[in-house]
Amino acid sequence: MSTQDIIEKQLADNAVILYMKGVPTAPECGFSAKAVGILNTINIPFAYVDVLKAPFIREKLPKISKWATFPQLFINGELVGGCDIMESMSNDGSLLPMLQTTIKTDSETVTHSEVSNLISQAYPKAKISIEGQGCDLTISVESEDFAGLSLVKQHQGVMATLNDVLASGRLHAITLKTSIPEEAQPVVQAGLLQIQS
Repeated sequence: MSTQDIIEKQLADNAVILYMKGVPTAPECGFSAKAVGILNTINIPFAYVDVLKAPFIREKLPKISKWATFPQLFINGELVGGCDIMESMSNDGSLLPMLQTTIKTDSETVTHSEVSNLISQAYPKAKISIEGQGCDLTISVESEDFAGLSLVKQHQGVMATLNDVLASGRLHAITLKTSIPEEAQPVVQAGLLQIQS
């Protein structure tokens, strides 16, 4: 694999990559340190290549990018620039939206049927209704399994079934309603208390 092939693979495999002198925890030039500081402030994950430890890349990359100095920041395979451009874009607010385009979720937003199936695995006899679109849903669950549980415990049980889709970002806003079917609710009878002496 040629040096150019290696660089092209790095750019293809990493949505955000910084070619720098040193490593993020120990930059070896002030410009690389400033570039890392900007990326760390924005808090978007990035890959890096220490060009001091990769002399062939240090020699070849400027010919590919047509940028003579380091650091060099690439987003989605395109050169953004060096430290001064990063700083200017960070100050004018244009860097963050560009970086946010690189955040990937596991898939498209979650479907109603997927949410219903996940809840049904834990509550097979539940009546489930879902309203809303995308990743912002109102979910109603009616189940006999909620009998005797506090509202918090009911909600915790349902939320536990959705942990994976919540963690992936495919679902992030839920309005949850839980209830017990009328026939499963405890019957409270009115009566007189008699005291015998």
